[in-house]
Amino acid sequence: MGLRISKLFGMDIYTTEAEYKGKVFDLVINLEKGRVETITTEALKARTKQEAKKIITEKSIPYNKVRAAKDIVLVGSTPKVVETEEKPVKRPIRRY
Repeated sequence: MGLRISKLFGMDIYTTEAEYKGKVFDLVINLEKGRVETITTEALKARTKQEAKKIITEKSIPYNKVRAAKDIVLVGSTPKVVETEEKPVKRPIRRY
């Protein structure tokens, strides 16, 4: 996916089964890993920890469920498998 984070805000979110989930309101970013962790469909302005927890559990979507994002955000029911690039095995050079 090659998309600026700022383009995600306000996008409609649909599941792969065509169910509307809401609009992208906020993004939770893990700065240490440099990636988006969660999409929220509601503001994270909570007065208590319980309210914040409710928003995260009920009004949020883990970003690893995102399948595509262009005109809408398409999410699946299972987390996306991130393929890693296999590096060639370095074999020692043997000289006889």
